[in-house]
Amino acid sequence: MPKQSKFIWYELMTSDLAGAEDFYKSVIGWNTERWPGEMPYVIAKAGDRSVGGLMDIPEEAKAMGARPMWLAYIHADDVDAATESVRQAGGKVYREPADIPEVGRFSVVADPQGAMFMLMTPDMEGQPPLPDGTPGTVGWNELYAGDGPSAFDFYSSQFGWTKDQAMDMGDMGIYQIFAIDGKMCGGMMTKPENVPAPMWQFYFNVDGLDAALARVKEKNGKVVLEPMQVPGGSWIAGCLDPQGALFSLVSMER
Repeated sequence: MPKQSKFIWYELMTSDLAGAEDFYKSVIGWNTERWPGEMPYVIAKAGDRSVGGLMDIPEEAKAMGARPMWLAYIHADDVDAATESVRQAGGKVYREPADIPEVGRFSVVADPQGAMFMLMTPDMEGQPPLPDGTPGTVGWNELYAGDGPSAFDFYSSQFGWTKDQAMDMGDMGIYQIFAIDGKMCGGMMTKPENVPAPMWQFYFNVDGLDAALARVKEKNGKVVLEPMQVPGGSWIAGCLDPQGALFSLVSMER
């Protein structure tokens, strides 16, 4: 079993950086600051802890038809080797490994069914995780796959993730929860027909779901999945930001 690789960063590619920053600060409650590099980049913080970033869609990605979306970085001890491993397993490499000064080495890839993610070997050791449910952090990582079982096989072989509970959702198929280092952190399923392509989506913790959804609407976002309670007692909802990026919210309180 290979070493189990964790999600270490989340990043929004958007068509309106200032607008997206204002939206998520209001909805999720992030503090933000600008990264002092040449490229405009916004650091999103839960309290004083950096959890993600916001950036304009790169021109090369825009030329390939990229639209506003959230992506995740998965830790790699050796980005070059991990990127080649994804390629050999039938995945696609959108950007070959490259260095970000003072940050680390990264690549942009997709699994064999087309869901995009990024690989990163950071220059610095990460901080200990914040407590589960901390507002502003990601509480769940969910894959809408072309085929759920084979997608799990891919991620398990690449990153060492293990199966946890499997839930039979009837016509929607099996929802396979996966664990990293023994801790449940997400789920995979064959995508519904109304989801146009395989994709990852992420659930941001908020303190009270209904209040957060009111802020989504006030800031010209849309609620695309009305609140529902899931096993364990949490409440979730799906949203689109004003630029069209899909994200979800999760809270123990309605």
